[in-house]
Amino acid sequence: MINIQYKRHILIVAIVSLLLLIPLISMQFTDEVNWTLIDFIVAASLLLSTGFTLNFVIRHIKNTHYRIALSLATFIVFLLIWVELAVGIFGTPFGGQ
Repeated sequence: MINIQYKRHILIVAIVSLLLLIPLISMQFTDEVNWTLIDFIVAASLLLSTGFTLNFVIRHIKNTHYRIALSLATFIVFLLIWVELAVGIFGTPFGGQ
């Protein structure tokens, strides 16, 4: 029998895989989505690290207020990094065009 911890890990990986199928399928129908292998690797890394961090927070933080605050902070950091990589709102060398 698979442990619940491993079931959660499998679920996180499955969700990330399904999310990454969206740009992969979109690339087949339009030229507006043009991801390279590096884009998929970075997106997978960012999504997996966010998912596993949220899983850790949910499993290990018992105080509800801290759990909500850390989950929200994790999600905000994820969004800021994603937006910076996409359009470059902070002007770093990693920003999009």
